[in-house]
Amino acid sequence: MTSRFDYFVLFAEMRTGSNLLESNLNAFESFECHGEAFNLLFIGYPNRTEILGVTQAMREGDPKRLIETIRDQSNGMGGFRFFHDHDPRALEICLEDSRCAKIILNRNPAESYVSLKIAQETGQWKLTNVKRRRDAKAQFDAAEFEAHLDTLQSFQRLLMERLQKTGQTAFYIGYEDLNDLDVINGLASFLGSDEKLETLDTKLKIQNPEPLSDKVDNFEEMAQALAGQDRFNLTRTPDFEPRRGPAVPGFVTGLRAPLLFMPVRSGPEKQIKDWLGALDGARAEDLPTKLAQKDLRKWKRRNKLHRSFTVLRHPVARAHDAFCRRILNRGPECFPEIRRTMRNFHKLPIPGPGPEDGYDRRAHRTAFLAYLEIIKANLRGQTSFRVDASWATQSSIVSGMANFMLPDHILREDEMATALPALARAMGCDDPPPMPEPEFVTPFALTEIYDPEIETLCAEIYQKDYVMFGFGPWA
Repeated sequence: MTSRFDYFVLFAEMRTGSNLLESNLNAFESFECHGEAFNLLFIGYPNRTEILGVTQAMREGDPKRLIETIRDQSNGMGGFRFFHDHDPRALEICLEDSRCAKIILNRNPAESYVSLKIAQETGQWKLTNVKRRRDAKAQFDAAEFEAHLDTLQSFQRLLMERLQKTGQTAFYIGYEDLNDLDVINGLASFLGSDEKLETLDTKLKIQNPEPLSDKVDNFEEMAQALAGQDRFNLTRTPDFEPRRGPAVPGFVTGLRAPLLFMPVRSGPEKQIKDWLGALDGARAEDLPTKLAQKDLRKWKRRNKLHRSFTVLRHPVARAHDAFCRRILNRGPECFPEIRRTMRNFHKLPIPGPGPEDGYDRRAHRTAFLAYLEIIKANLRGQTSFRVDASWATQSSIVSGMANFMLPDHILREDEMATALPALARAMGCDDPPPMPEPEFVTPFALTEIYDPEIETLCAEIYQKDYVMFGFGPWA
């Protein structure tokens, strides 16, 4: 691909995620971002003395020289980050140059303000290890926030007006999109590269993923000061979970019955597949699955009166299933690399070989709680391992399904024993079989360890599912 650009500038502000975006750009072989090249206090990064041989003194004398050096001598397409208070001479050069690609990173101003206050309090401006995260709460100051907002909006208006007047466009990206692999690959395409990342850079972690109400000491005062204008989404719970695709290859159709099962991982999959197979006098292994989208469309055309369904499991039971099946037990369904990361880096207290004689009910409860804390960080974008479908929120999985099709029926596990046979009869399947017994996941049943502490933690982690699907306490 031939690029229409020679270099790029990333317009951002403090606490908008520009470090994270830069690290992902530098994960491409096609690009090299040189930090805050025109910060008045340093060049590129604190404690650096030059960029590609151009010193801070040389930059002060001739900003165009540094831009040309980044353009001509970078390893790949060069670029840099630029904030509103950086060298205005460099801004003029970039805005007038149509061969300079413009990336504009935005974040909710209320969130960037609070994040800035916390960083000033803790002295922690980057996070690479969630275990070293420093906690603090921000103190909201209405006049200070108004000045912060005016500064951001003035700079954004300047960028928009100059781009409009010169007939240019920019690639706009939001803070919430920084963990979206497709968006980052789309940015690379905008810059003129055919290169695609398989995974995002995981060194930097989101520092303060909690809602604003948990990060501001005088939150009620903040809410009152900004009352009547919820453009800052003060009550929104931040969502750093990656968007999911429809996962069509995991769908399962009846052998003859016009039913389509759209599984949610760590749910009652085996039970439903066994039932769906028995409905046609077949084994679960004989059911059509791993279909491409075009094949599934053909099936839908052949079965014009088809019905599709998915089954949700209570978040506590689902989390316990994922813990036992994917992490604790070293079987064919285990994720060994993630298990190793959880044990070695996050200190998950489980035996290396798997549950042994000394692993009792108390140890299981302790390990499950520790696992939940790790998953809490994972869903907030603070770990290096993937957000797997086995523990992703069910709301994100169902939303992903909607990219291809929505299920006709969204059932709960406790109602499927009556709802599924009724659905089968409605579709012309006489005398449907009863639902098989649920599969027991070793080594301990959830009933043996469940308590209010587990419920509270799960409700915090999976708040979105509790609210979206109306879950109450597990027991």
